[in-house]
Amino acid sequence: MHRSPCRLAFKCTSHRETHRILLSSTKKPRGQPFGYSAAAPLYQLKMYSFMGGGLFCAIVGNILLVVSTATDYWMQYRLSGNYAHQGLWRYCMSNKCYMQTDSIAYWNATRAFMILSGMSCFAGIIAGIMSFSHFSSFERFNRSFAAGIMFFVSTFFVLLGMAIYTGVTVNFLGRRFGDWRFSWSYILGWVAMLMTFFAGIFYICAYRMCECRRGTGPR
Repeated sequence: MHRSPCRLAFKCTSHRETHRILLSSTKKPRGQPFGYSAAAPLYQLKMYSFMGGGLFCAIVGNILLVVSTATDYWMQYRLSGNYAHQGLWRYCMSNKCYMQTDSIAYWNATRAFMILSGMSCFAGIIAGIMSFSHFSSFERFNRSFAAGIMFFVSTFFVLLGMAIYTGVTVNFLGRRFGDWRFSWSYILGWVAMLMTFFAGIFYICAYRMCECRRGTGPR
């Protein structure tokens, strides 16, 4: 069957147009790595959301650790009819505060663990901030993973310190003072522990997201 030249020209034009559309749809944008897709911005948004939430929790947790460790309201009690309160470094009676000069093992242990927790959390914050600008360097050292581990180490240290203080206070000081209770500095310590724990969770989730993305990407 004879085909007209117009019909053949139209068909060739249609094939060239289809080929051009396919090439433009598969061509990666300039400056983007191979395997780039439209879903990448959404994935990055989720990843950075986890990192931002973790960094917020870590900063709040570190502030609470410093306030809890430095203030004098871990325990409140009555001694000889007078209201008193004490922290890790001082005890206060009749509106006067005095340094804790006695070297008591559980106090020293609690102080040491709280300080180590604050230092670990601060190191995690530094690594977490750096991971925003160097998130793609997996091969040797991943900063988001390091930040998550440092936050979990901080959680472990504060848990040890709080557990030691709670156990000794309940079993020893609670029997010595009839009318006593834990106060807000002590409560802030537990809240700080939760914040550092959630910071670690967020950063490990961000790390796992990027690891999964990297594992399923093109080789």
